[in-house]
Amino acid sequence: MPVGLIELDTDWTVRYLNPAGARAVGYTADELVGRDYWEAFPANLDNEFGRTYRRAVATGEAAVVEAFYPEPLNAWFEVNAVPTEHGLWLYFTEVTTRRQVQERLALLAQVGDALAGMVDARAAVAQLPRLVVPGLASWAALVLVGADGVPTAAGGQHVQAGRAPVVQQWLAATLQSTPASSPLTRALVTGEPVTLGGPELRGAALDGVSSGDARSLLESLAPGELTAVPLLGRDRVLGVLVLALDAHRTAAPADRVTITEVAARAGLALDNARMFEQQRRLAEELQRSMLSPPPEPDHAQVVVRYLPASEAARVGGDWYDAFMQPGGATTLVVGDVVGHDTTAAATMGQLRSMLRGIATIDDTGPATLLTRLDHALAQLQLHTYATVALARFEQTPDELDRGVTRMRWANAGHPPPLVIHPDGSITDVGGWHGELMLGVQHDTPRTESVITLDRGTTVLLYTDGLVERRDRDLDSGLAELRAAVTELAGLPLDELCDGLVARLVDTDHDDDVALVAIRLHRQDRPRPDEAGPQVIPPTVAPDPATD
Repeated sequence: MPVGLIELDTDWTVRYLNPAGARAVGYTADELVGRDYWEAFPANLDNEFGRTYRRAVATGEAAVVEAFYPEPLNAWFEVNAVPTEHGLWLYFTEVTTRRQVQERLALLAQVGDALAGMVDARAAVAQLPRLVVPGLASWAALVLVGADGVPTAAGGQHVQAGRAPVVQQWLAATLQSTPASSPLTRALVTGEPVTLGGPELRGAALDGVSSGDARSLLESLAPGELTAVPLLGRDRVLGVLVLALDAHRTAAPADRVTITEVAARAGLALDNARMFEQQRRLAEELQRSMLSPPPEPDHAQVVVRYLPASEAARVGGDWYDAFMQPGGATTLVVGDVVGHDTTAAATMGQLRSMLRGIATIDDTGPATLLTRLDHALAQLQLHTYATVALARFEQTPDELDRGVTRMRWANAGHPPPLVIHPDGSITDVGGWHGELMLGVQHDTPRTESVITLDRGTTVLLYTDGLVERRDRDLDSGLAELRAAVTELAGLPLDELCDGLVARLVDTDHDDDVALVAIRLHRQDRPRPDEAGPQVIPPTVAPDPATD
């Protein structure tokens, strides 16, 4: 019979062992027959095997169990326990190879899930020691290389949970005193896996180690074999995964293949995160370099907020602007270039600069400014699309006397301004559907709307990243924005803007957010302290209220 068989009597004494069973359990029939089963296999006293056998005898029903038997067998077995009138028959087969294949596949799936769902790549990769122990190693440690090129300890795990701190202490001490001959250093420097065992391991790991702690800790961990596997990026080593096996364990060829695959996936994840972060910083710095501080005209306060998308690949072309035209009118702009990459960010810079140049030549109104900008896009063949909302705040002498200000605004396919009156009421100026976005048809007619505002009014302009996300459509976002504004309207303008961002923008928002707000303070009183100092260009006409 090709499967093993052990026959037990009702007193748990071994009555029979067949040749296949003798080859699997390491006993001959003469050595095992007549012995107490629990004495011959002590690990089964309180494990899944033993519990299954006792249950089968108690119920009289056959049962199947698959579990791991430790030293000296160190193997997985599948056992069919069949109760009989005279005791119990155990039919068993070693399934270590099958189980290892299953565990390797499960491990690779776990690693893939951990890395695919990552928000922080380094935090995700730091889970590797926990994932590879005990399947691939008796204990494991991880080193990650920082942006400054300095290796740092990132975690350790031991098959005996209570000894995990020893692994972490060894790693910290080793990084302070590791000689060039150590497996860890060699893997970091060469980018090649290093495996050592026995006397060779102790010599390479300990020679030149100045720290007594590192030496004693490694000796207490007593690895029989140690492998240092580099985590490789496209052009550099990003870390090292150290795996150690106790003296009784040896790594199968398939284990080494699995380790290599785990390290390759981790290295790719780290490198992708590094490249995404570089792209994110480039796009963000490009954007921020062009999003300059706003002016602060007398008796008006301007506040801006900008948040780049949380994903590097989503950083795009949202922008805000606030400037004064020669006659003293203050103009606010928000826009959104189609696309999410550094190209969109660069195009945004072009549009913003062109609009500024056009607007500061004279006192042209919003509709004409958008028309001129659309013509410039066609003339320069930029081949891009953008939504823009533009509002200009102006005042005649009569309006100054009456304590009101006129807002003229135009909209090229962008969410409309939100007006918050001094009593906290809100005016939605014209619904969110604006005219045709820029870049579609340069000669499309542009119109503008006018609304008269009391001093003390606040106006918000924003991009759709503030109100729209994957689980919330634009209409729901606008309703949520109005509800938040109603609750926060009485706050100082800085606090109002911060509150809106905190309530409406998720930590992992997938779009840029730009917000520009203006509060028209009363002109018959001094500029309030909360508005900060007045900041206006020297070429702009003075505020008539100060004459």
